[in-house]
Amino acid sequence: MGTLTATGVKQAKPKDKVYKMPDGGGMYLLVNKTGGKYWRYDYRFAGKRKTLALGTYPDVSLLEARVLHMAARKDLSRDIDPSEAKKVDKLTKHVAANDSFEGIGREWFHHKMVDKSKSYHERTLRILEKDLYPHIGSRPITQITAPEILAVLRKIENRGAGDIAHRAKQATSLIFRYAIVTGRADRDPSQDLIGALQTRNKKHHAAITEPKKVAQLLRAIDVYKGSFVVKTALQLSPLLFQRPGEIRQMEWTEIHWEQSRWEIPAEKMKMRHEHIVPLSIQSIELLKAIHSLTGRGKYVFPSARGGNRPLSDNGVRTALRALGYSNEQMSPHGFRAMARTILDEVLSCRIDWIEHQLAHAVRDATGRAYNRTTHIEGRADMMQRWADYLDGLKNGR
Repeated sequence: MGTLTATGVKQAKPKDKVYKMPDGGGMYLLVNKTGGKYWRYDYRFAGKRKTLALGTYPDVSLLEARVLHMAARKDLSRDIDPSEAKKVDKLTKHVAANDSFEGIGREWFHHKMVDKSKSYHERTLRILEKDLYPHIGSRPITQITAPEILAVLRKIENRGAGDIAHRAKQATSLIFRYAIVTGRADRDPSQDLIGALQTRNKKHHAAITEPKKVAQLLRAIDVYKGSFVVKTALQLSPLLFQRPGEIRQMEWTEIHWEQSRWEIPAEKMKMRHEHIVPLSIQSIELLKAIHSLTGRGKYVFPSARGGNRPLSDNGVRTALRALGYSNEQMSPHGFRAMARTILDEVLSCRIDWIEHQLAHAVRDATGRAYNRTTHIEGRADMMQRWADYLDGLKNGR
C-alpha cells in the first residue's frame, strides 16, 4: 500500500512550482502550476533513468494508477522496459483497430465518399454508425462470416426497414472490396448472401398527374396558411420540378437574375453534373417576393431553426399533409412525375428536353452526354409554357 490517499489526491492544490506527491516504489502524482495532476513512475533501465506516464487524474484513479504501476514493475522484473512495452501495446492496438471492420470502414468512407452527394454521404454514414459498427465494428475484418453479417441485416429487416437492410449489405460489400484491394482481406463474405434478404420493392413516389386534380392542388397551395418560406418552396416545386433536396438547398448565389436562370453546381446534383433551370416569369416573381425576407442569407429557403441551414426535408411534405394530401396521394418528389407526364402527354413537348430538364442522363446519337446548355433556349420556352399552363389550370382554363 502506498502513502497517498484518494482524499489527499483529490484535495491537492497547485503551488507556485510543479511538485510531486510520492506514493512509493517510484510512483508519484505530479501537480503542475495550473492544477493539472499526472501519474508518473520513475525507474532505471539499462543504467538510464526513465519516466513512464501512467495517466491523468481524475481519468485514472489512485487505485488504477497503482495497478498500472505494479504491471510496469512486473515488466521491469522480467527485463522488459515498461516504456517500450507501452509503445508496442499502443501500436498493436492501433494495427488491430485499422484491421477491424470499423477501422477499414472509416478509411473507406474517407477515401471513397468525397465525390458523392451530401444526402448519400449522410445516409451511408448513418447506416454504418447505427446498424453496422455497433454489431461488427470491432471484429477483425478477416474473421467476419456471412452468417454474422446476415444476423445484423436480419435485425434491420425485423424493424421493417427492408430497404435499409439492402443498403447496409451494399455498404458492407464495398468495405470488404476495399479491404481486399488494400491487402487486408481475401474475399467478400457478403456475396454469399445473394437472395438471402427480402425482395426489395421498387418505391414509386406518389404523384398527381390528372390536370383537373393538379388544378385543385395548385389552388390549395395558393391558400396555404403556413410560413411564407414553406409556402414559396411549395409554390416553386411544380414550376421548377427539380428534386426536393435541390429546391430546399437552393442558394441565392445560384440565382442569375439577368439570364433568368438557376444554376445548380455539380456537387449538389445526383448525376454530379452542373444543371441549368430556366426560370419562368412566375418563378422570378416568387423569388423576388421571398428575396426581401431571406435575401441577406445563404439559402433561399432557410430553416426556421437558423439561416445557416436549409429548410428541412419534411418542410414541403408536412405542408402537403396540412393541405389534406396523404403520402399515397402526393409527395414532394411527385411534382417531377406531374411535369414529366403532362409536358409529354398534354403539351407534347420534346422528350429529350423534358428529360434534360429533369436532370436525367440524356445522350446524343453518338452516345455522348449533352452539356448543360444544350437546347437551353428551347427548354426556357418549355418552362415558360409550363408555368403559363399551370396558371391556366388554376384559373379554370
